[in-house]
Amino acid sequence: MSESNSTRMNELAFFKWRVESIMPTRKYFRESQAYPGKTLLIDVRNSTAEELGAVIPGATRVPEAEIKDRLSELPKNKPIVVYTWDDWCNLAAYAAITLLENGFSAMVLSGGIAAWQALNFPTEDPMRSENHERTAGQEESDG
Repeated sequence: MSESNSTRMNELAFFKWRVESIMPTRKYFRESQAYPGKTLLIDVRNSTAEELGAVIPGATRVPEAEIKDRLSELPKNKPIVVYTWDDWCNLAAYAAITLLENGFSAMVLSGGIAAWQALNFPTEDPMRSENHERTAGQEESDG
């Protein structure tokens, strides 16, 4: 195989990986509205609730630093989408790696909370969000 063909294969593999690994923000918003509960959205920011500023409604909080210790709380029967501050923060990628290494289906939400807010999608105050403080294994109907 020539270097040119090899390079094209590497580029192709990269872009296939990217499409399979990163959930576009608008697509997630549309799908979460059309199919509530289809995925588990996890906020993996390693910050206190006071520092978060805003959270995506329905997100469960599992800081990246705790993800390995809390795997038993997570469902293996549905895709997990993780998010953090923005694309410059690698915490979501680290969390996704941990999830994938442990048999979960995981994707990173493109742009994190920054993209979500830039698109004017709804947010919640993390200090008032019941969903954000529930444990990862609880469903919204658990009260």
